[in-house]
Amino acid sequence: MSTFISPPSSSISFLSSSIFSSKTPSSSLFTKPPKPHILKPTQILSQLSTLPILSFDGTKVGETTLNLKSANPDTARAVVHRGITTDLNNKRRGTASTLTRAEVRGGGKKPFPQKKLGRARRGSQRTPLRPGGGVVFGPKPRDWTVKINKKEKRLAISTALASAAVNGIVVEEFGDKFEKPKTREFVELLKRWGIDPKEKSMFFMTEVEDNVVLSSRNIGTLKMLTPRTLNLFDILNADKLVFTKGGLEYLNEAYGLVDEEDEDEEEFEEETEGTEAEETVSGDA
Repeated sequence: MSTFISPPSSSISFLSSSIFSSKTPSSSLFTKPPKPHILKPTQILSQLSTLPILSFDGTKVGETTLNLKSANPDTARAVVHRGITTDLNNKRRGTASTLTRAEVRGGGKKPFPQKKLGRARRGSQRTPLRPGGGVVFGPKPRDWTVKINKKEKRLAISTALASAAVNGIVVEEFGDKFEKPKTREFVELLKRWGIDPKEKSMFFMTEVEDNVVLSSRNIGTLKMLTPRTLNLFDILNADKLVFTKGGLEYLNEAYGLVDEEDEDEEEFEEETEGTEAEETVSGDA
């Protein structure tokens, strides 16, 4: 005869758990989850870099500084990534187009009867399963344009320039040194500056002479940029950055960090000049 043995008193049943009891729940089990970490707004910093100045002969004649705005290190990568993806998307034409089975020519007649032939049924020769048929979910013309704020784009360019300044040099103006277009002379000039012609290099100048353009256009690894053509892709793609003195001054003025106090002073000076002009005009009248 079987006997029933009661379980030991030390065992815990499902209903006897503290979670399901009527007692006050434990604070460790029902504590509020921590608040998510919220990133602070992007902080704009000033990054100062010292660059050597080289003459046309390749000798060092001095040093200068490149003082540009730079994004916070925590968000700099995201700012530059957004800038480069926006530029690449905006370059897309969006003209790729394929024909669906409704748009492709032919296929109006049923190729063979539905039955009596022992073949798989087919209603059209232009089905996507056949060569020459339509394309399923193929590309259609679309607009790839992505909007980006002007200040964000400028910050991405200045951040990329500031991070790549370690591979940059400043050279004296050399536009008048080329009397006639000669690629060999330009390659020799690159070697004097310590630049390998096989490396990707970017030149930034305020103005580019015609002989310089003709002398450098056969070098596939070289890019000549001006303030109008300055872009993020060529900055990130270059191994060496070469600035002229005029180009460096333009970058410091256009992409440098200006204090709010200086901006207020400039606005105050403009207002005072405007009021003085109005007073002189009224006095003359």
